[in-house]
Amino acid sequence: MSCCSGMGCEEFFDERVARRDARRYSEKGLDGNGRRIVELVRRRWLEGKTVLEVGGGVGAIQLELLQAGAKGTLNVELSPAYEPYAAELLQVNGLDARADRRVLDFAERADELESADVVVLHRVVCCYPDYETLVGAAADHARGQLLLTFPRDAWWMRLGLGTINRLQRLRRRTFRVYLHAPAAILEVANSHGLEIATREHGRIWELVSFERSTHQA
Repeated sequence: MSCCSGMGCEEFFDERVARRDARRYSEKGLDGNGRRIVELVRRRWLEGKTVLEVGGGVGAIQLELLQAGAKGTLNVELSPAYEPYAAELLQVNGLDARADRRVLDFAERADELESADVVVLHRVVCCYPDYETLVGAAADHARGQLLLTFPRDAWWMRLGLGTINRLQRLRRRTFRVYLHAPAAILEVANSHGLEIATREHGRIWELVSFERSTHQA
């Protein structure tokens, strides 16, 4: 989870978090939703396709998709703390020639980037206040498939995210998390020509896979 508004991003997603995430992936692999994202992309045919991931952290999902046959990947991050760990993982797995990484605010500078066959935002929408711009830009860059995970709109999530934000205020940090309305998130993607292919509900996260409408492909 690493895309945020620029306000407090680097102080929250710092070197300690990046090191922890790299170690966790090396020891345990992807989390459950990460594995499911890879499965859904592979199901739609991955060989030779390009992948754009926003807020991919150390690039774990990218690594798995490259190993599964993706032609190339681009990860866009706001926090530079992930870069050395991501570079090491790519090099160790012999995939650095097929992967690119950029440090920038995707929502603000999406027009600088090429579209991709597949776009992924895993645990990212909840970290960005302007979800409409973020999801809209992601949808516009998805030639075929867009995959999102975001928190469920449930009382326990409102309580948990509220607690995180209170702690952030007590620590005088500017980073915040957001519980955007799922229906509003889906409507943004739909208004940009995408249709829901799969929607799955977990206790904490929702996972939605969109596909480009046939008449706009």
